[in-house]
Amino acid sequence: MIKLENLTKHYGTKIAVSGLNLEIPDGELFAFIGPNGAGKTTTVKMMVGLLKPTAGSVSIYGHNIHHQKEYLEAKKLLAYIPDQPFVYDKLSGREFLKFVGHIYRMGKEVFRNALDKYIAMFEMGEYIDQLT
Repeated sequence: MIKLENLTKHYGTKIAVSGLNLEIPDGELFAFIGPNGAGKTTTVKMMVGLLKPTAGSVSIYGHNIHHQKEYLEAKKLLAYIPDQPFVYDKLSGREFLKFVGHIYRMGKEVFRNALDKYIAMFEMGEYIDQLT
């Protein structure tokens, strides 16, 4: 479950998101729809921990994404692909997976075993070292 409580983001005097309260139950599909400048991207970036809110909180299955002791547990439950990727086209498949494994603090042995398993499962052997 995702829960936003009084979520607010200011950029100087501009208010991008103001006191948003939202609860998205487990298994529900949810979309933000609205015009440019409505706060959709700002809200999502706060939800995944890329932006710190001016006020309010975001919890993912009870873990506060902006609390120092809880954010790793919250992030383990998320996947986020930005609308404008900055790094993906400069990495091979193997490098990208290493990057993600590092973000989730996977041990080297655990990562190596998982990588080998999924390369075989998805038949990526001949492509894994090409740029994504």
